[in-house]
Amino acid sequence: MATNPDEPTWVGELDRLDVTRDLEVAPRFGAARLLVTVGGTPQGQVTVPLRRGRATVADLEAAVAPLGPVGDVDPAPVSDDPVTVVIATRNRPESLARCVRAVLASDHPALSVIVVDNDPDDERTELAVVALDSPRVRYVREPRRGASAGRNRGLAEARTGIVAFTDDDTEVDAGWASRIAGAFAADPELACVSGPVLAARLGSPEERAADVALAWNKGFVPRRFSLAEPPADSAIFPFAPGLFGIGANLAVRATAARSVGGFDEAMGPGTPTHGGEDCEFLVRMVLAGHVLGYVPGAYLWHHHRPDQEALASQLEGYAVGLGGFLTKVALSPQGRSTALRRLPAAVTRLRHISEREAGAGDALPAAGALQRGTRLARGGWAYLRYARLLRRNGGAVPPMLLPRRNSTVPGHVFRAAHPDRDPAPGADPAPGADRDAAPEPAIVPAPRPAEAAAVVS
Repeated sequence: MATNPDEPTWVGELDRLDVTRDLEVAPRFGAARLLVTVGGTPQGQVTVPLRRGRATVADLEAAVAPLGPVGDVDPAPVSDDPVTVVIATRNRPESLARCVRAVLASDHPALSVIVVDNDPDDERTELAVVALDSPRVRYVREPRRGASAGRNRGLAEARTGIVAFTDDDTEVDAGWASRIAGAFAADPELACVSGPVLAARLGSPEERAADVALAWNKGFVPRRFSLAEPPADSAIFPFAPGLFGIGANLAVRATAARSVGGFDEAMGPGTPTHGGEDCEFLVRMVLAGHVLGYVPGAYLWHHHRPDQEALASQLEGYAVGLGGFLTKVALSPQGRSTALRRLPAAVTRLRHISEREAGAGDALPAAGALQRGTRLARGGWAYLRYARLLRRNGGAVPPMLLPRRNSTVPGHVFRAAHPDRDPAPGADPAPGADRDAAPEPAIVPAPRPAEAAAVVS
C-alpha cells in the first residue's frame, strides 16, 4: 500500500458496516490511509484522496468497493486463553507508557504484561510503569543490554502458555491479544504467529518513506509456513527476511520458543549487530519443524521514525543486522547447504529490496551498493565477535538448528535447565542421563534469585 511521499496522509480505520458519514480531518492532509474492517476484522487498506481534509461517504464507498463483498470476510477467531505480553525497552519511558496503555486497553480478560528494562541509565522507565498503577503489569530490570536478552528474560518470567512480544514504539489494537489467543486455539499446530504492522502516522516525509521502504504490512490474507508446506511465492524460503513478520508483532507458544533456545542474544537492538534477531528466530523455528502463522486480525500500529537522523540510523541498523543474520546462516552447516541452493534467488531478493527503497522518495536516506555491502560485512564481523563474547559469558547463542537425539546438549541449554551446575564443554546433559532423550524444553535463561521481578501494583 504505497503512499505519495510528498503528501501528508492521515491514518485511521473504517468499518464497512458503518460508512454513514463523511470523513473530516485537518485540512493539511491531502489523503487518508484507512484500515478497512468488517465488524473489527481487517479486510484491507485503501488510500482516499481528501479535498481540504474531507472525503464524502460516496468517496469512501468507492474506495472500499474493490476489496470485495463484505460477506467474504470471516470473523477472526478469538479466545480468552491467558496471554503474557513482553515489552523489552531501554530509556524510552514516554513511548513505553503509550504502548502499555494500549495493551491494557485490550478486550482480553486474562492479560498480563512484563516490562523488561534493559540496562537502563536511570529510573524513568520504572517510574513510568509505577505511574500506570496496574496490577497486571510487572516491571523487571535486566542488567544485560539488548532486545533479545530482554525478550528471553520475559520468556523465562512468563507463566502462561502463550507469550506475545511487541516493541515500545507500537500501539496494539484492542482485539490484538484475543485474536492471537484465538489463532492458537483454532490451529493447535501453530507454534508462532505474527500479524500486520501498520504505520501509526504518515504526516512527515520520513514516516511515509519508511512505510514504503520497510513494507512491514504483509497483507490481510491468513497464511501458514512450514518445511512440509513451503510457500510458492518465496524462492528463498525459509531464509526470507520479513516473510514471516517482525519482532514488533510476534507471539509464541512458550514451550516451542524455549525448545529452540529463545532469541539469539548476539543479535538485535542494543547489540553491535543492531537487528536481525526476529528473522533469525523465525527461521530457526521453521528449521526446527514448527508451523508459523500470519494472522491479519492481530494487527498493531507502529510509530515510524519521524526525522532523517532517526530513520537513517534505523535503516543502517537493519542492514548491519541482515549481515549478522546472513553470517549465522553461512556458519551453520545445515543452513549453509540449504541457503547455497537459494543463492541466485537471494540475490534477486536483495535487488528487489533495493528497488523498493529507491522508490520510497527523497526523504529516504540514500545508501549506494558499496555502502550497503559495507554494512552487511560490518554486521557479519560484529556478530562473530559478539557471539564469541556471549558464549564465554554464558549468554544465549543458540545454533541455527539444535542437535537432535544422540547429540550433546548446547552449553546454554544445559545451564538454563541446570543453573546450579557448570558442565565442561561436551559434557552429557546430566550424569546418567538417557543419551537418546530429547533436549529439555526450558532452555532460555531462568531468572536468578537476586534478580527477582518487582511487582508493580
